[in-house]
Amino acid sequence: MRILILGAGKMGTFLTDVLCMKHDVALYDKDSKKLRFVFNTQRMTSLEEVKAFKPELLINAVTVKYTIQAFEEVMPYLPKDCIISDISSVKTTLPDFYAKCGFRFVSTHPMFGPTFASLSDLRTQNAIIIAESDCLGKAFFKDLYNSLHLNLFEYTFKEHDETMAYCLSIPFASTLAFASVMKHQDAPGTTFKRHMAIAEGVLSEDNFLISEILFNPNSTKQLALIQEQLSELQEIVKSKDYDRMLAYLNQARENIK
Repeated sequence: MRILILGAGKMGTFLTDVLCMKHDVALYDKDSKKLRFVFNTQRMTSLEEVKAFKPELLINAVTVKYTIQAFEEVMPYLPKDCIISDISSVKTTLPDFYAKCGFRFVSTHPMFGPTFASLSDLRTQNAIIIAESDCLGKAFFKDLYNSLHLNLFEYTFKEHDETMAYCLSIPFASTLAFASVMKHQDAPGTTFKRHMAIAEGVLSEDNFLISEILFNPNSTKQLALIQEQLSELQEIVKSKDYDRMLAYLNQARENIK
């Protein structure tokens, strides 16, 4: 299959490496310096090159802020039978875009950001395939993600956004709250250092990505739950109520089983 990947960032180059031995792959990026170290792949910086390549599948791997803009720039140069796809962790505006774009589409979310996951061993990582996607596109990504030993889930766009509010908004918000009260520690303990490493990883992400994850319409409910639990914990600490603290800790332990 002729596959065009947009964006030579971490995920774009990772997908290029994974796909280039079995498919005819091209990688497009406006910055030619980012294309220096890819192999067995056509390197493209011009949309006219895209037109000549005639991709059968387009994988949009640019940063989430420019996902739709990148689609709009490249679509005039694509064959009408090309399937377009995204791997974005934020799907909020994509259903409307796909409904009007005139191309078959497949939307997925490989949930293993390069910040924390070991890309050489993804057996404990997950991927979501959007149910509304084109059947042929879904089949391609199921084969791809199975080859990477990912755990696969199929959600609708709505279910995806609800899930992301829970599994991304809560840890992102908690990490930002931790980082917002930080001050330098000369002798940090193990727990502190682990939290700090997570905070550094989250804050290394693109500002727009962090914002869009937290601006998910479903995030407000999750943030309210965090505030509610922090308020209860604060009251327990103030009153030094050991019975309530024991109940609180037991419930927390039960939640993470």
